[in-house]
Amino acid sequence: MVKALCKEIVLQANYLESKALQSIYLGGGTPSLLAEKALGSILETIAGHFSVEERPEITLEANPDDLSQAKLKELKSAGINRLSIGIQSFHEPFLRWTNRAHHAQEAEDCVKLAQDTGFENITIDLMYAFPAENHAIWHSDLQKALALHVPHISAYCLTIEPKTVFGNWQKKGKISPINEEFAAQQFEILVSTLVENGFEHYEISNFAKPLCYSRHNTNYWKKGTYLGIGPSAHSYNGESRQFNIKNNALYIKAIQQGTVPFEKEILSLTDHINEYLMVSLRTMWGCDINFLKEKYGYDITKDEQNLPRLLNYQANELLTIENEKIMLTFKGKLLADEIAVNLFVQ
Repeated sequence: MVKALCKEIVLQANYLESKALQSIYLGGGTPSLLAEKALGSILETIAGHFSVEERPEITLEANPDDLSQAKLKELKSAGINRLSIGIQSFHEPFLRWTNRAHHAQEAEDCVKLAQDTGFENITIDLMYAFPAENHAIWHSDLQKALALHVPHISAYCLTIEPKTVFGNWQKKGKISPINEEFAAQQFEILVSTLVENGFEHYEISNFAKPLCYSRHNTNYWKKGTYLGIGPSAHSYNGESRQFNIKNNALYIKAIQQGTVPFEKEILSLTDHINEYLMVSLRTMWGCDINFLKEKYGYDITKDEQNLPRLLNYQANELLTIENEKIMLTFKGKLLADEIAVNLFVQ
């Protein structure tokens, strides 16, 4: 697999118009399983075929149970300078319920160990809306996260997909559907707690201390281009998207034969506009009306269908329109996806 990944990097070296890389993100799987030599091979191949900034953001996703002191030293030596640690919860019963491999104490210990090893740029993932009688466990999780002094926290609402273990449990009545009011209350607790403690709520699910935003994810949200390598990886060059096949064996076989196995989607003008509306409204930078005009020739404030919707949302205090920016209010963030979809150009 590592050889295939390196070969795809070579095959895709001309995919992006600019070869200057600001960030590299190793994730979407369990890259912390890679040995230092394998990790180094991937990063060296990237450096050999792209121009990497002097101080790039190089993130690696990891589970707490993977991060021993020896492993952390390996990652540091390989050039990783940002860790994304999937903690989810510091409450042991929730970790067992979601079948996580790590324990609550490991979650705290691995962050401290990473900091002792010299990692300052750390983000942790948390999950909320676990079934509970009240919000005490969520308050406790947030306080423990704050006590770790990490500069970035991502928090996601628990979702139950149909063809999963939770989906089957819900179908059999073993667990109840997510209580939307309870989830909304936990989101409010999340935002108020982190903002009061110096975090900026810069994207619906993401919070950072000033200037500690994820450069990689911010590029997505601002419609920047990117190249994805490996099975299931997605790429975007400003005009089209492409999606590598999911099957590992078929992926490796195709790469060995010198072809990248992907499907391609040419984006229409409408696709570009709607994608920008969806992602920009989720951020603290909001939807830039002038960007839509200059980039796509679309003036949302003169759209006969959308202008009444905008004014209605504004009247209901779900969004604001100031300085050529459309921004969701706190109340609007609870309905972000619904608002964006309703503003889509047909």
